[in-house]
Amino acid sequence: MIRKFLLCLLVAPSLVYAAGQETAADDPWLLLEKAAEAAHKLNYKGLFVYQAGQNVNSFQIVHSNYGTSEYARVIELDGLPREVLRQGNEVIIYQPKSGKVMIEKRRVQSSFPAILPNLTSGLKASYQIKLEGQDRVGGRDAVIIHLDPRDKLRYGYKFMADREFGLLLKLMVLNEKGDLVEQIAFNQLALVNNADINWFHPNVKLDKTYVMQPEETVAPTKGDDWVIGELPAGFHKVEQVCRNVPGKIVKVNHLVFSDGLASVSLFIEPLDKSARPKSGYFVQGPTNVFASVVEGRQVIVVGEVPEATVRRVANSVSFRK
Repeated sequence: MIRKFLLCLLVAPSLVYAAGQETAADDPWLLLEKAAEAAHKLNYKGLFVYQAGQNVNSFQIVHSNYGTSEYARVIELDGLPREVLRQGNEVIIYQPKSGKVMIEKRRVQSSFPAILPNLTSGLKASYQIKLEGQDRVGGRDAVIIHLDPRDKLRYGYKFMADREFGLLLKLMVLNEKGDLVEQIAFNQLALVNNADINWFHPNVKLDKTYVMQPEETVAPTKGDDWVIGELPAGFHKVEQVCRNVPGKIVKVNHLVFSDGLASVSLFIEPLDKSARPKSGYFVQGPTNVFASVVEGRQVIVVGEVPEATVRRVANSVSFRK
């Protein structure tokens, strides 16, 4: 496990990814597939910037395959310092200023540039795809791939992938009007031939005491008292758990629906008598939120999808008598 690894690094031969020899230049779906694979198999380091509205954050990333495992370290360079270290799907979140350390499980496909999904037939049914020429990102030549939704229930995406090795260099999310919702892109990138993981440790201070945060309690839930009706086309349930949320007396049921690229979270919890129910539509940066009260339960839907989608998911929830 990752705790043992941080105490003792084992020497093992490195794995270096070489670009595939397949002729995918004219098939945008194959280019996306190559980009998804490259994010996990390449060894690289660089700086990337995330922008949503007026919010801009810079990050430093190092990624390597070493032995039989995949390692990554991401350092947030703006605001409060934070480091995220990942071995496989186990993650350490380290906050130097507060001295807090948290270990959690996480889906591997969760952070740039490893954000591309498996290319399913359902995804292809929900989006049209086309190549839109070339550009230059982070000092590297890139091909532009545009995923355009076939309906108004999801956003559009532009991916810029490294022309030589396939790695995703830039992502742009576009709303129903074609306006930019958010983007994330490398502004510096170096591909590394020889992998090493001497960097795989938090930047700790020996004279400081660190607090290990308890891992969030998550348990499977059957959801016997609710029914999910018709979802937006292309979306299906990918996760259903019950969470202990700080500050809440009762556990919160959390369901995630995805079309393979866009995802929506549904939260269901009994309303406590002292709680102030939430109701209505809200916007939080690139995220749309719709809240309602249904038969004494608080229902909240959150997602980087159009307003119509979060409303439709919320309205699909009913409860058995």
